[in-house]
Amino acid sequence: MAFLPPDNELTIGFAHAAYQLGDEFAARGRPIRSFEVRSVDELRERAPEADLLVVSGLWRNDLLPRLPKLRFIQSISAGTDQFDKAEIAKAGIRLASGQGANERAVAEHAMGLILTLTRQIHFARDRQARQEWRPMIGERALREDELAGKTLVIVGLGRIGLRLAKLASAFDMRVIGVRRNPEPQPGVESVVKTERLAEAVAQADVVALTCPLTPETKGLIDAAVLAAMKPSAFLVNVARGPVVDEEALLNALGNGQIAGAGLDCFNEEPLPSASPFWRLPQVVVTPHSAGETRAYEGNVIDMLLDNLDRLQRGEAALLNQIV
Repeated sequence: MAFLPPDNELTIGFAHAAYQLGDEFAARGRPIRSFEVRSVDELRERAPEADLLVVSGLWRNDLLPRLPKLRFIQSISAGTDQFDKAEIAKAGIRLASGQGANERAVAEHAMGLILTLTRQIHFARDRQARQEWRPMIGERALREDELAGKTLVIVGLGRIGLRLAKLASAFDMRVIGVRRNPEPQPGVESVVKTERLAEAVAQADVVALTCPLTPETKGLIDAAVLAAMKPSAFLVNVARGPVVDEEALLNALGNGQIAGAGLDCFNEEPLPSASPFWRLPQVVVTPHSAGETRAYEGNVIDMLLDNLDRLQRGEAALLNQIV
């Protein structure tokens, strides 16, 4: 039995502050009513009309009692920590993540941050703003570096982590993975349990975070882990801000415990103007934009249509099923 009625009886709501999901959906020619909102307030007003919602950051769990028609939520993002899964299941609503929609983008962004830090492109940009030509450097430790032979520790070996491992291998880096289940993975020299994180990062020239935010990963990168890293090592976070103890990271950067960081996500977003991270020259800040590319809307709509067809056929399994 179909979980959803036919197209002519459905309404889809698209909710995102910036992405053009409605336009992308309309271009597919599927004859389904839809609306698009750009704020939480707009979503509160229009969401009761929807049989399906395509949403992520604008979602609020207190919406649930007000959504009598809702049958399915397609998350725009890979992360689903903002959804109360127990309450969604209790309401008889299905939920699927956007996992994979941005795996190339986030892995490439992480690689870009690694290259920026090791090639000191951020320092070059700072000098450009001052119209300052840097002379050649005699002291080797102060020069840009090469990636070949360096060790990358990837914390979280899902789709993004494995794609990053593939990119790093193309630069002749040695890759160590950290995950709960330490099964061998392609392109990864060794995989260790999360309990051995400090041991792994002690070998790293770069530590990259690509793990989901869960109770187990919240605060995973704490003072002890940062203290285990080399003073010449970099931290790259394209996961979620709360995976890192920000106070401990600021201390480690200030004390020279690590050489620098590339950060795409923070505990508070947008990052407040008073945050010290803005003013640290050895830190590269990007505005949680790792997954944001010109291809993103198309990738999400592909997933939505796949799951829509499955639900209309009465299939139990969804693509990236959460609930």
